Amino acid sequence: MRLIPEPSRWEFPPADTADEHGLVAVGGDLMPGTLLEAYEAGLFPMPLRHIDKLGWWSPDPRGVMPLDELRITRSLRRSLRRYRVTTDVAFAEVVDACRLIERPHGWISPDVRDAYVRLHRLGWAHSMEAWSPAGELVGGLYGVSIGGLFAGESMFHVDRDASKVALVALVARLAHGGVSRLLDVQWATEHLLSLGAVEIPRSDYLVRLKAALRQPEPPWPR
Repeated sequence: MRLIPEPSRWEFPPADTADEHGLVAVGGDLMPGTLLEAYEAGLFPMPLRHIDKLGWWSPDPRGVMPLDELRITRSLRRSLRRYRVTTDVAFAEVVDACRLIERPHGWISPDVRDAYVRLHRLGWAHSMEAWSPAGELVGGLYGVSIGGLFAGESMFHVDRDASKVALVALVARLAHGGVSRLLDVQWATEHLLSLGAVEIPRSDYLVRLKAALRQPEPPWPR
């Protein structure tokens, strides 16, 4: 069951007031109500480590993954048969695995990790997990779901194509029922672009976001 959190005590500036780096606001908290209001406004959090505060971002351009343009190669099709995929079976483990990835600007601090686990327990954040034939968690992703929006946060893999298999499963779930849902990937990295992600202007993203929030949820486990 999805639980409605207390409203945020913060008020976000409009997304289109972002600076040239996409930063809209600094400060606030990671309470569930704050996170949900941020995503609904087109923002997402990422800590500013040099000042030990939260930054709230709305990049321009914005990365999105069109559900009908995901690129599935021949090798990925073979991988789809290799791994077993589940939903919301190991949410915290997926976040922890994403947190362990070495990257120059890692943002999944203990506070961020706990915030998304809390959001998951309330029914607003979901994970897709890829399991090896031996039953090991070898890939996955997680993000926030509000109406027809899925805001992807991070993904990981320790076996070839495992995160891609999780992404294929997510896209299939979001495309359920032919509903026009929005898969937000924030910044379109080279890896995501190679899978079919595209960059769109912030103004276009905000229009799509408004429409997506009116759409029904995909069929998450209950």
